[in-house]
Amino acid sequence: MASTLQHRDNRRQFAELFDWAEGLPSLFTMPATLRGVRIEEFADGDKYVVRAELPGLDPDKDIKVEVANGMLTFTATRQQEEHDGARSEFHYGTLTRRVLLPEGADEQAVVAKYGAGILEVTVPIAAKAAETRTITIEHTD
Repeated sequence: MASTLQHRDNRRQFAELFDWAEGLPSLFTMPATLRGVRIEEFADGDKYVVRAELPGLDPDKDIKVEVANGMLTFTATRQQEEHDGARSEFHYGTLTRRVLLPEGADEQAVVAKYGAGILEVTVPIAAKAAETRTITIEHTD
């Protein structure tokens, strides 16, 4: 059981490392503080919910949600509109966030909804795994 928990923690740190690395500034990207996506994640009864602030996007064209191997990934792209002689403070480009799903997540039943600038992804959670139990060792002598 401890090995499973450590493996899960390692996967979470690995996912967070990717999010951190994608947020590093370079000549071609904006700093993470300007382009980051704020999320919240929580358990709600028998489901796990992830909500992300993604205002002003078209969910059919600009947002992609994927789930595989216990990891939820969403990608959002804001396209720049051309304006002559105008100044823009909007930030454009692609944003990606990864969230490690809890044990028992039903990856085949994920539902995503978008409204009022909020992407909400709901993942059903199966019954909790059995608790660790001690197994009696039989003598064969």
